[in-house]
Amino acid sequence: MRAYTKTGKLSGLSEKTSDIILAVICAIILFIVAYPLYYILIASVSNPYDVYAGKTFLLPSQFTLDGYKAVFSDSSVVTGIFNSFKYTIIGTVFSVVVLYLSAYPLSVRDLPGRKFFSIFFIITMYFGGGMVPTYLVVKETGLINNMWALFLPGGVAVGNMIIVRNFFENSIPKEMTEAAQIDGASKWTTFIQIVVPLSRSIMAVMVVFSMVAYWNDWFTSMIYLPSPDKAPLPLVLRNILIKSSASASQASTISGGFAELNKMTEMIKFSSIIVAAVPMLVIYPFVQKYFEKGFMAGAVKG
Repeated sequence: MRAYTKTGKLSGLSEKTSDIILAVICAIILFIVAYPLYYILIASVSNPYDVYAGKTFLLPSQFTLDGYKAVFSDSSVVTGIFNSFKYTIIGTVFSVVVLYLSAYPLSVRDLPGRKFFSIFFIITMYFGGGMVPTYLVVKETGLINNMWALFLPGGVAVGNMIIVRNFFENSIPKEMTEAAQIDGASKWTTFIQIVVPLSRSIMAVMVVFSMVAYWNDWFTSMIYLPSPDKAPLPLVLRNILIKSSASASQASTISGGFAELNKMTEMIKFSSIIVAAVPMLVIYPFVQKYFEKGFMAGAVKG
């Protein structure tokens, strides 16, 4: 296997040849990552029978938007989109604030009880009460059918907290915080005016992690939010797909009724995936620069 030089070129090869090899490798990786989503996109606007016949490898077949029309014809979809954005925004802000308030004190090496609190947090990564005890706690606190039931039980993601703590320890100059305190700044002022602005990159990483988690979470909503008007978009799309599948299974085969309903069910399935994925795909490019920088900076340095 050939080694890379400090300039990023493959040793023993010309610059042009190494560039071509790296471009081909990147193209293959891009295809592996992007093609599944592209396939779902073209499948959502194609005849499902052509999809399963393998006629939509690169281009749609018998272009149609009936799947999207069926999805958006349900009035609950608009409500689900609004709920998902609300839960995602509130949950992301809550999670990032809690992460910062828990990670920064643990990054201070002279904090009394620092080791104890770190071990306490880490233990929760390996031992949990489970679904039933958590549900009973949520029920007894009166949070059933309350959106805060989505945020409070898992408010601190310990893995993310460790990443943020490592960032604070390795990337925030200790001299800056010490200088601020010498100038009379309180610990809270130092945190707000120095630490937070210098940690925008890791904040972007945590924002992306939290947004994706809250946006895609339908199972927690199904347990704690029984009211249909509080269901997020993934749960609404799941219910639409279940109703469509049930209708297809119960339909009579006379006059092709079953075939048509089954066809519509498949189109709704593909369309639902695209509808649920598009918002996160649109948001990611705006935070990509900070995401990459923060993710690498938050890693443990050897």
